Amino acid sequence: MAKIVRFHELGGAEVLKIEDVPDAKLGEDEARIKVAAIGLNRAECLLRQGRYLERPRLPSRIGYEASGVITELGAAGKEAGFAVGDRVSVIPCFSMTRYGVYGESVVVPARSLARYPDCLNEVEAAAIWMQYFTAYGALIELGKLQKDEYVLITAASSSVGYSAIQLALAVGAKVIATTRTAAKRDQLQAAGAHHVVVTNEQSLVAEVDRITGGKGANLIFDAVAGPIMADLARAAAYEARIYIYGALSLESTIFPLQIALKKGLSICGYTMFQITDDAERFARAKDYIYNGLADGKLKPVIDKVFPFEQIVEAQKYMETNQQNGKIMVQVGA
Repeated sequence: MAKIVRFHELGGAEVLKIEDVPDAKLGEDEARIKVAAIGLNRAECLLRQGRYLERPRLPSRIGYEASGVITELGAAGKEAGFAVGDRVSVIPCFSMTRYGVYGESVVVPARSLARYPDCLNEVEAAAIWMQYFTAYGALIELGKLQKDEYVLITAASSSVGYSAIQLALAVGAKVIATTRTAAKRDQLQAAGAHHVVVTNEQSLVAEVDRITGGKGANLIFDAVAGPIMADLARAAAYEARIYIYGALSLESTIFPLQIALKKGLSICGYTMFQITDDAERFARAKDYIYNGLADGKLKPVIDKVFPFEQIVEAQKYMETNQQNGKIMVQVGA
């Protein structure tokens, strides 16, 4: 038996229950890990609300990211060079309709296992893959961000936002970060953002126009969507690339056709699975992130760590949007 988190109905964070569940039988392409830490992601809130890209199968497991120690291993994991006792983190390259890492002992696909560098502790190790894969795919793999280009990052105080700032700085791009209130301005500047636009106080379009000398942002990495899309298009440079990876606004998104035509914009919906579902992109992303962690250019930003027993409170905190960086849960601490 192991304590895991499940939900039996859709709804708010209070539907999450810690339950004792018999250990699942291990498949040849799977591994079992004793969980040390869990990284929280917005996708998990959307899953339990029934608003994610896939519908949960009730009662549903939940959770994409964890770190821990392998306690049991199928043939595929052994062939990949892993062994019982290895410290690993979990790459979110699977469906939460089949797997979930909120728990003390969980089963995951062997393909999702990754050793993590000694420079990271177990909490940091559970905070790297979702955020860096997501940012890497849009900025580096697909967006081809170049030195001295302007990149506009919305909702920049999220874990993905901070990761995007680090990746952009590593290639020498000029970072424009947005945040709704001035409370997070100093942290974003300390993280390396060259410019911070406080959208509740400043005009996004006017500020980007001023910062770029009227040229606009070359690449826009957006977690908000909704009505802001019109302003993002106006703030974009000629032939800019816009990658939309979230919908924090919860409002309808209207395609800014006239502006897109005039500027020749590329506006793309994007998810991390465009990287993890492609073997070559997946390998390149892992190498890129490993190298960045090793040389110190990438370092996960941790906001707050909750104990496992407070998983409901942790998800509620995520929904307040107060965090600067990644919200974590420590298991068995």
